[in-house]
Amino acid sequence: MKTSLNTSDKIAVPVIIGLSIAVPAIVVVLMLLPERYNIFGTDSITFPLFHGVLNFLTAILLVVGYFFMKADNFLAHRNTMIAAFGLSVVFLVSYVLSKISNEPVPYGGEGVLRYVYFFILVSHIILSGIIVPLVLFTMYRGLSGEYNKHSKIARWTFPIWLYVAVTGVLVFLFMMPYY
Repeated sequence: MKTSLNTSDKIAVPVIIGLSIAVPAIVVVLMLLPERYNIFGTDSITFPLFHGVLNFLTAILLVVGYFFMKADNFLAHRNTMIAAFGLSVVFLVSYVLSKISNEPVPYGGEGVLRYVYFFILVSHIILSGIIVPLVLFTMYRGLSGEYNKHSKIARWTFPIWLYVAVTGVLVFLFMMPYY
């Protein structure tokens, strides 16, 4: 069976794929910068605290949006998910600025907590890269009214996005003593 892309897909799909490649690549490049430029003159905890709050609020919005969807309140679901997406965009821009501004801070914990932290961190990082195209495609399908495709991809997007948001908060809490 041959499928063809509709007109909006011919634009949206390449943009989503491009962003899905560009975003993680930019983050990796910025993490490898030989020098940092603290353009805002912030303390080392400022960005991580802000990111922890954004992740916490995103997780709350994701859960609330899920319950709106389950209650068939699709307008509230849409608006809540758009707000979660907006917070994620603010997070991403802030995260990029933080990588330009502050040196990485090493984790200083020991023992079993060290292994727990690194498991959470590594899974968070891997899924953070995966979540970009999932969120973009889910948002696109929902906002374009392709609800069948939206719900199929949202089944994967929701738990991964929620995991990334919650583990973002956990990473901050683990790292808080070392900032």
